[in-house]
Amino acid sequence: MTFPEPYPGLVIRYSYLWRREHEGGREEGAKDRPCAIIMAVTDEDGEWEVLVLPITHSPPPDPADAIEIPTETNKRLGLDVDRSWIVITEANEFLWPGPDLRPVRAGDAATIAYGPLPPRFFARVRERFLERDRREKSARIKRTQ
Repeated sequence: MTFPEPYPGLVIRYSYLWRREHEGGREEGAKDRPCAIIMAVTDEDGEWEVLVLPITHSPPPDPADAIEIPTETNKRLGLDVDRSWIVITEANEFLWPGPDLRPVRAGDAATIAYGPLPPRFFARVRERFLERDRREKSARIKRTQ
């Protein structure tokens, strides 16, 4: 499998572990899904620490909890045609590359990345995430290897 260098705005396929799943005792996400990298930094050992936000088809109960992805962006990334939202109330944190990265297309280990979000759209996602995180700390699930 090919692992590109992670960077903010890159959309990857990942076995995301929702907070409710984690609180229920699960260690593995129930479903692989697209996720947006919101942060990627190297630690003192030179390893990448990555924070990802989940992308879902489920509209948020509170519109302030997620940002809808424009239809054109969904198409360009190769996501399906259904409406999608980036959830900003929770995130998964892991060392890159981790065991929960998945190929974009089943059976095709060529890549785990769909591509980048448009810069202006990503800036809006990042700002909304940080703004919410300052107000009310987002739930962060630290994944292990």
